Amino acid sequence: MNLPHRRLGRTELSVSPICLGTMTWGEQNSEAEAHAQIEMALDAGVNFLDTAEMYPVAPRAETYGSTEEIIGSWLRKSGRRHDIVLASKVIGPGAFPYVRGGPKLDCASLVAACEASLRRLQTEVIDLYQVHWPQRPTNYFGRLGYDADGSDGGVPIAETLEALAGLQQQGKIRHIGVSNETPWGVAEYLRLHREQGLPRIASIQNPYSLLNRSFEVGLAEFAQREDVGLLAYSPLAMGVLSGKYLGGVKPAGSRMALFTRFTRYAGAQAEAPTRAYVELAREHGLDPAQMALAFVHARPFVTATIIGATTPEQLRRNLDSAALALSPKLLRALEALHQQYPLPCP
Repeated sequence: MNLPHRRLGRTELSVSPICLGTMTWGEQNSEAEAHAQIEMALDAGVNFLDTAEMYPVAPRAETYGSTEEIIGSWLRKSGRRHDIVLASKVIGPGAFPYVRGGPKLDCASLVAACEASLRRLQTEVIDLYQVHWPQRPTNYFGRLGYDADGSDGGVPIAETLEALAGLQQQGKIRHIGVSNETPWGVAEYLRLHREQGLPRIASIQNPYSLLNRSFEVGLAEFAQREDVGLLAYSPLAMGVLSGKYLGGVKPAGSRMALFTRFTRYAGAQAEAPTRAYVELAREHGLDPAQMALAFVHARPFVTATIIGATTPEQLRRNLDSAALALSPKLLRALEALHQQYPLPCP
C-alpha cells in the first residue's frame, strides 16, 4: 500500500497518516504478536509507531514499561530503527506510586523517564517525546466541567518545556508533543516557544472519533492554523464503533470483557449513536470500523490516526481504511447524525 506521508508539525519528519498504536502489547498481545504487527504495518506503508512509558494498558506495576521493551527487542532484532518514526510519552501526576515514587513533570522526573525509555526501547533517540497529560488539574480524560483552582499542579509548563529542551539539546529526543491537552495549554506551549525560544510542540495527541468530536471546539483551529496536528487516539472509541459491543455484547478476549475500567464509550449514552453509525455504514456497503477510521483520516487538522488491534485480521482491516474515501453523500449523513448526537462520549 502506498500511503502519502504528511509533515509532522513544522519538523523535518514525514509520517504516515496511520500510526501504529501499541498499548495492548505486553497485556493482550505477546511479544511475537507485537513484532508481527510491526512488520505488517511497515509492509502496508506505515512508518509511525506510538508508545508510552506506562504501557501496556490497563497499567499496573508488574507490566510497567513492557511495551517499550517489546519495541526495543524488535529494534534490536530487526535493525530497522531508520524505518520508523518513534514516539513515546512521559506520564504526568496520578496514581502511579511505582513510577519514580509518584511521577511529576519536573526536570528530574523528565530526565529519568526519558533515559529509562531509551534503555527499554534500545535506541539513542526518541523522535517525538510527548507529555502524556498535564501536570495541572484541568479538562482531560472526558472531563467537561472546569472547576480547577487555576494552579499549575506544582510544576509550571515553562519548567516542563525547559527540561524537554535540555533533552533535545543532548540529542535524546528530536521533537516534542503534548497529549490530552486543552486550548489554553497548547497556547501556553506556543507562547513559551515564541517568547522564550523554547522548543515548539509538533503535535497534540487527543481522543477523536465519531463519538467524541470535542477536539473540534477550540483545538482543531490551533491544530490547523499553528501546524500542531492531531494524532487522533481512540478513533474507534475503544472498538465500540466497530459495532461489536452493541446490545451489551462483550466478545471473549475483548478489552471490555477483560477490563472493567473502560467506561468512557460504554453504557446507554453510546448505544443509540453507535447503532446509527453502524447502520449507516452498512447501508453504504461499508465496514463500520473502516468508515469510522476513514472519517478521521480525512479531517484537515489530523496528521495521523492512531490505530490499535489485537488480531492480524483487525489490523489488516484498520490498515485498509487508509484507501477508503467517503462520498459527499455519506459525509452529509455523518454530519446529520453528529447534529442528532453531538457529544455522546466526551
